[in-house]
Parts: sequence; C-alpha cells; structure tokens
Amino acid sequence: MAARVVKGDEVVVISGKYKGKTGKVLAVLVDENEVVVSGVNIRRKKQKANANGYQNIECPLSLSKVMHIDPNDRKPCRIGFKILDGKKIRYSKRSGADIHHPEYVKKVDVEKSLS
Repeated sequence: MAARVVKGDEVVVISGKYKGKTGKVLAVLVDENEVVVSGVNIRRKKQKANANGYQNIECPLSLSKVMHIDPNDRKPCRIGFKILDGKKIRYSKRSGADIHHPEYVKKVDVEKSLS
C-alpha cells in the first residue's frame, strides 16, 4: 500500500492532547501505524547518574491522529493518488494540488540551481 504520510511532510494533529499542533514528520513506523512528529508528544527521559538532568524526546503517536496540511491554504486535507507521466504521485483532495515527496523536491531544487 502506498504511503499517505512520509518523512518530511508537514502534518497537523487532529485529536488528543496535542490537537491543533503542527510539525514535520521525523519518522514513520509502518508496522505499528505510528508517526513521530517534531514538537508533539514530548516525554522527559532521565539521564544516567553521571550525566545529570533530563532529555526531552518525541514519542510516536497514532497515524490516525494526524492529517496532512494542504500546500495552498494550510488547512488539513485528505490525500489521494493519481498517475502522472507514468509515476504515482500524491495530491490534495481539498485543492487538487500535487504533493511531492520532500526529498525529491530537495534534489530537483539542487539540480536546477546547478544548471
């Protein structure tokens, strides 16, 4: 099954304690149907005795609690798939705008700046 949310996407939390917060996806745990979002679901972890203090870490939350942010109007949207030039791409069902993979966009921008 194709991934609707991938690493680097910007999402908004739609339910739970962190409802309304936005952040970038740091990791997608496919087997557990969970995602790790920056700045959301923060837990404090105690350091070892020789390294005094605490460390803040982002814990995973359920994939069903996040929605992708529409690139045009910055509101939550559903994701659809379509075939364009023989490649399967994601698009926003809210505005119809294409949603490209974040790593692919970075590579294309670098190649354009070099030429």
